[in-house]
Amino acid sequence: MSTTTAVAPLTTSDAEALLAAARRAADTHGVPVSITVLDAGGHLLAFRRDDRAVLISGETSTRKAFTALQLNAPTADLVPAVQPGAPFHTLPTALDRPLLFIAGGVPVHRDGRLVGAIGVGGGAPEQDHAFATAAVDTLG
Repeated sequence: MSTTTAVAPLTTSDAEALLAAARRAADTHGVPVSITVLDAGGHLLAFRRDDRAVLISGETSTRKAFTALQLNAPTADLVPAVQPGAPFHTLPTALDRPLLFIAGGVPVHRDGRLVGAIGVGGGAPEQDHAFATAAVDTLG
């Protein structure tokens, strides 16, 4: 007898709600950002770059989301682990993957299971983390 219960995947509707919530949080602070939402497989569900957001923010938001997804942790929590002498110091360059250890990536869970991630780029790292966290908190 299986005790595994199915968890609903992150939907396009969920992704759009996350994107809208992160954008509202950033707009409240006047910060132009890029926002990326990935599903549990790392596939793009939603993306938006504000007109005034720096161009690189599109890439950083995607890499932050991917990193949060792959390690199932907010990128803000991972920054100390990649500092010189820390356990994951070589991880950013050891893999041919788009990892980025800057605050702004947050995993998305449903019923305790990882279903995706959101990444925000364009503001200061602490701002990006706050915007992403605010969005995840609205998903319910």
